[in-house]
Amino acid sequence: VQLQASGGGLVQAGGSLRLSCAASGSFNAMGWYRQAPGKQRELVAGITRGGYTNYVDFLKGRVTISRDNAENTVYLQMNNLKPDDTAVYYCAAANKLLGVRISSVDYWGQGTQVTVSS
Repeated sequence: VQLQASGGGLVQAGGSLRLSCAASGSFNAMGWYRQAPGKQRELVAGITRGGYTNYVDFLKGRVTISRDNAENTVYLQMNNLKPDDTAVYYCAAANKLLGVRISSVDYWGQGTQVTVSS
């Protein structure tokens, strides 16, 4: 199983980025976590094959997760980015559901760095 993430980069505060992650297989849930330096990895958003979404509260309104089931690809649109959003963003997949617990993840992709300058 491979999860190939892309789309990270350097952006100014207030800017936008769109992350993509293509999976080599089909999973019920796909999503994104992030890990800032010195902090634990945390859920950003998840989406099921049926379109059910869950977002971490402090990012609601600034991020939108979507999915192309035919392409086994998940996207994360991030708007109005802030310096605190700087982190490595990891694509994740699960046969059941993705949650705040890292143990809910069955597969990880490589991280993609997002850096937001002030």
